[in-house]
Formats: sequence, structure tokens, C-alpha cells
Amino acid sequence: MGVAGEERRARIEAKLRERLAATHVEVLDESHLHAGHAGAASGGGHFRATIVSGRFAGLTRVRAQQLVYEALADEMGGAIHALAMRTLTPEAWRESEGGAERAPTAASRSTPSASS
Repeated sequence: MGVAGEERRARIEAKLRERLAATHVEVLDESHLHAGHAGAASGGGHFRATIVSGRFAGLTRVRAQQLVYEALADEMGGAIHALAMRTLTPEAWRESEGGAERAPTAASRSTPSASS
């Protein structure tokens, strides 16, 4: 990932943390996997995110994902062409595989998580 891609990824991560009061955010730039397809010939703008926020408590998966899209509205269609996401409450994160045991590392950032 180039400097521009890393800046984009970091900007998205910061917006999710700030706008959703997220306690854990991992954003992966998967653009290199999509180069050449229609709508994104360069492959740019493909991301996968795991977002943990108390704001998701009591919400359906669809409504939680809508909150993410609202938080990133100014990036959608620009910096973000496609976004796969996994949204969890802090409780669900602790109960999920590895949520309580691991902190994000460079290695975990390179391993895509399951999309919800």
C-alpha cells in the first residue's frame, strides 16, 4: 500500500473512532485485490473494517452498518469504493474469537476478518 493508501486507511479509521466512539477499529486496504474491475480500474478504495462500538448495542446488523455508512458519508463514492465490515458491541467483541486475548498488530491487520 502506498502513502496515499495508508493515509486514506488512517483517515477512515480515525473517523470511525471519533464518530462512533469506537473502542476498537481495524481497517484493511484490500484495493490490491480488486485492480482492474469495472468501476474501480485502479483497484483503489476497497476496504474491510472491524468496528467495535457501544453505539451498536440493541441495533440490528443492518442498522449498525447504516451507522458506519453515515459516519463515512463524506468518504463513500470517493476514497471508499467498497466497504466490507464487521460491527460488534464491546461485549460481543470480548466474546468473539480472540477479542479478549489479542490486541491489533501488524499481523492481524494483514489477515482479513469475516464480514458480517
